[in-house]
Amino acid sequence: METMHSYKADSNGIRLDKWLTEQNSEWSRSAVQDWIKSGHVTVNEQIVKSNYKIKANDVIEVEEPEVVELEITAEDLQLDIVYEDEDVIVVNKPRGMVVHPAPGHPGGTLVNGLMHHCNDLSGINGVARPGIVHRIDKDTSGLIMVAKNDKAHESLVEQLKNKTTKRRYETIVAGVISHDKGTVDAPIGRDPQDRQKMTVTEMHSREAVTHFQVLDRFSRHSHVACELETGRTHQIRVHMKYIEFPIVGDPKYGPRKKHQFPIEGQALHASMLGFKHPRTGEEMLFNSEPPEDFKACLQHARTFSI
Repeated sequence: METMHSYKADSNGIRLDKWLTEQNSEWSRSAVQDWIKSGHVTVNEQIVKSNYKIKANDVIEVEEPEVVELEITAEDLQLDIVYEDEDVIVVNKPRGMVVHPAPGHPGGTLVNGLMHHCNDLSGINGVARPGIVHRIDKDTSGLIMVAKNDKAHESLVEQLKNKTTKRRYETIVAGVISHDKGTVDAPIGRDPQDRQKMTVTEMHSREAVTHFQVLDRFSRHSHVACELETGRTHQIRVHMKYIEFPIVGDPKYGPRKKHQFPIEGQALHASMLGFKHPRTGEEMLFNSEPPEDFKACLQHARTFSI
């Protein structure tokens, strides 16, 4: 469980991250900076940066994440390695696999499998998330890049920040989208009604942009490709719900009227991943066909009775 802390600033001109560590001696500066970056800290209900200079009477709220000590066990999970060299690994993650250990998922994760596969992973994200540059949801399948050293990690993160990576997903949504292409530009933050969900909101939110293209239309559903310009938690799932074309099978954001599709979780697959190699600068591009359960959902949508 997250712990909420609320403060009212009594001074001026001090950096937010420094001021917060002075309020709680158990917090490290780096931990506070991570919380600020991930949107767990707000000033007057707005997300700010670590170098924000506080003002007297600012209302500062902190969601302190639960600290869990984890011991990562190497597991032979027979990972589907698409590409590997001395700097990066590209893995085709199956649906149902969590990316890194967390409360409730101590084992069977991508990180557990990576620890068995190789010993040289970047340490920037600490013991629980070695090498992890970005994440995809447990029930989203497809391509994910992993850094094998800190230099590669920094390069890949910078590319994500600069929006130069290519991340394309395929999905199946409820409803027939009439226009061929579109862009959803709507900020995403925690749902104030349900802290386990994200939503489009101006409160405590961050920029989120998703481009989409219709690949095929069926009687009641659409096969869609989505490209991420930003990478917020549950972004495609939230944005498709926001434009009223929710992803089939999605337990959090899916259509209200449930149609039984042959899949466990949302029909969402990370089908393309592109980035510049962190050492050579070479353009790397990888593609992955959707898994069999996704293809079965496409067939189900094609034959869906009107």
